[in-house]
Amino acid sequence: MTLDQNWFTEACEECGSAFSLKIKNKLHEEQSEYQKIEIYETETFGNLMVLDGFVMLTSRDNFLYHEMMTHPALFTLADPKRVVIIGGGDCGTLREVLKHPGVEECWQVEIDERVTRVSEQFFPELCTANDDPRAHFFFGDGVKWMQEQEPGSVDLVIVDSTDPIGPAEGLFAEPFYRDCHRAVRGGGMLVQQSESPLLHVELLKRMRGGMLAAGFDGVKTLTFPQPVYPSGWWSATMAAKGCELNAFREEAVRAKPFDTVYYNADIHRGALAQPEFFLRELG
Repeated sequence: MTLDQNWFTEACEECGSAFSLKIKNKLHEEQSEYQKIEIYETETFGNLMVLDGFVMLTSRDNFLYHEMMTHPALFTLADPKRVVIIGGGDCGTLREVLKHPGVEECWQVEIDERVTRVSEQFFPELCTANDDPRAHFFFGDGVKWMQEQEPGSVDLVIVDSTDPIGPAEGLFAEPFYRDCHRAVRGGGMLVQQSESPLLHVELLKRMRGGMLAAGFDGVKTLTFPQPVYPSGWWSATMAAKGCELNAFREEAVRAKPFDTVYYNADIHRGALAQPEFFLRELG
């Protein structure tokens, strides 16, 4: 990360590129127990959240990520009622989950409470569901929390984490996937952010292999644009426990009782199509 002449720049060493946003002001900076949190006001992307020097989200384009991490999975499942989000401290994923009236309970399990509190201040539009009676918060270790869940007690686990380094590293490992598999009911699912399909194919291979080794019976990686992340192309990987990943409740999507910015039935169907190199390298 560099700041030079009012530009915030995140360099991606592995791909030899960088992404920059012109900033107006630094709005907030603190060192939490887990990471450095910074908030900037940008000229064209609204507010920007940075954790340990890495871009987490902006006001302008976060809808892409939050909608694709939630709605494809929720509209694939037959009748999801209990959802768990591991991570997701900015609360945007929680907001999208609770747009679904059939969801009765959603737990957000975030290790760093300060991310949520800072989001409530600088990204209030993402936190509109925080007072929903169906929303529950646990601030602590998501790996340990999943170990303690009752078998078959969850319809959907959404892993909305940072990159697989530091505190998030354990969320990309087979033992964690085994705990998720045990907690998810038959006909349920795990979905996890799976980095850039252009830059992180080896990570995708490991993730998908770990999910299958943990007992999930099918995996599917959906891709979508995400301008502020390295390469501008991101992904979410779904793992099934007795559900069909290549089909979804299309009529329910077309009749959804809430607004989205990006996600719709055609986007979902298109995301199911796999790039040619996925077919070669991921199987």
